[in-house]
Amino acid sequence: MKERSFDVVILGAGPGGYVAGIRAAQLGLSAAVIEKDSPGGVCLNIGCIPSKALIHQAGLFHEGKALLERTGAKVDVSGFDYSKVWRSSRLAADRLSKGVQFLLKKNKVELIKGFGVLSDSRSILVDNAGEKETIRGKALILATGSRPRSIPGFVIDEKTLLSSTGILMSDSLPSSLIILGAGAIGMEFAYVMRAFGVEVTVVELLDQVLPLEDSESAKIVEKAFVSRGVKIHTSAKAEKVT
Repeated sequence: MKERSFDVVILGAGPGGYVAGIRAAQLGLSAAVIEKDSPGGVCLNIGCIPSKALIHQAGLFHEGKALLERTGAKVDVSGFDYSKVWRSSRLAADRLSKGVQFLLKKNKVELIKGFGVLSDSRSILVDNAGEKETIRGKALILATGSRPRSIPGFVIDEKTLLSSTGILMSDSLPSSLIILGAGAIGMEFAYVMRAFGVEVTVVELLDQVLPLEDSESAKIVEKAFVSRGVKIHTSAKAEKVT
């Protein structure tokens, strides 16, 4: 099996991992970053960046349609193609991910593609589509990031029951959508989906939307969403899928 050695090996090329690799290289150490997906992490690839790109386009779509309707025009959106909106959001993420790859290369940090597993305190076994190699480091940094949390009794299949990642990576719109959780992520998707004509219902266990924010702000947000046709149920518990 192929083996390579570095001063510092980082598992995960998110904002913690790739920055650590670059800094290590700037300090004169040989550094490698292992990543199974695109460099940049959750926020850049399947979080903040693509979701904000969707929000921006949803806002343009909604406001443009509303503006024309206020003039008395009849707006026909039958030719609307969500896949083009989705592709635009992916291009935004891909462009920034390539920027991260450029920074790693510029600073002479080795980017190793594959799924990494700790094999001992100084080694990581990397599997890239069946091709395996051992990467050794005098120091290892684990920066593996996060993933969507499962809810007991709800099996995420990314078909009818989706995680935030699943819906973000879908290039088509459902006719209707129930969102469990009225935090920032849930409300963002409610905004996007409703702007593009999806029937949206939000279910929140606590007594207000955006539970981490102050109640006055939450009431303003809830009123705005309801005025756009989003159905919101607070103090409600989802027990099962039928």
